[in-house]
Amino acid sequence: MTDVTVRALRYEDAERVLAIYQAGLDAGNASFEITAPTWSAFDAAKLPDHRFVAVDPDDRVLGWIAAAPTSARDVYAGVVEHSVYVDPAAQGRGIARLLLDRLIISTEAAGIWTIQSGVFPENAASLTLHERAGFRIIGVRERIGRHHGRWRDVVLLERRSPVVT
Repeated sequence: MTDVTVRALRYEDAERVLAIYQAGLDAGNASFEITAPTWSAFDAAKLPDHRFVAVDPDDRVLGWIAAAPTSARDVYAGVVEHSVYVDPAAQGRGIARLLLDRLIISTEAAGIWTIQSGVFPENAASLTLHERAGFRIIGVRERIGRHHGRWRDVVLLERRSPVVT
């Protein structure tokens, strides 16, 4: 994919990142959330060294990925949870895989040994993406939360680094 590059997410990307986030939420199979956070909340929750955007040749953001700590406890310092979202108009071009590959590189370089995520079982594209990137299914949390008035399951996924041991 020569027309798309991945770079660090910058403050100037905030509006596009949050718009893509909201589009994913509006589609209904991305998250229990229904409204994208404010930029300050997003910024505070995500690890600065592990957030990236995919951009076209005009530097227009097409998608983003970011990791957040799973716990404040030291024992879990090498475990992060990630989110990846792609503009609906840019889906199906391998952008999410480019972003996920970049996140894996950055987390392994930082000594992070596990990346985890929770995905709705109806989100087949995300499950396939993660499987192809080396994630495995840990289990399914059945009826874990209500979303738009109905109970939803969440598939728990993790990728254990073969490099960080």
